[in-house]
Amino acid sequence: MRKKAVALRYNQKKENAPKVTAKGEANTAKKIIELAKEHDIPIQEDEDLVELLSAVELDAEIPPQMYKAVAEVFRFIYATTHPKDS
Repeated sequence: MRKKAVALRYNQKKENAPKVTAKGEANTAKKIIELAKEHDIPIQEDEDLVELLSAVELDAEIPPQMYKAVAEVFRFIYATTHPKDS
């Protein structure tokens, strides 16, 4: 199976739902992942979700049936970037 990647953006003040901002396979997926790492953007691997998100048009909001799965991704990102004080 070829490597795939999807990038999401969510601005609660301007958007109703997260949007797909980049997606691709092989070299494009590699570049998306490299850029995320360069900018300290957390990465979560979920092949099933990437498959679903790959079907969403670029710059389109994700459909409501994906809200729960994507909310889990954003919860992971928040936990990664805002660790609890020890």
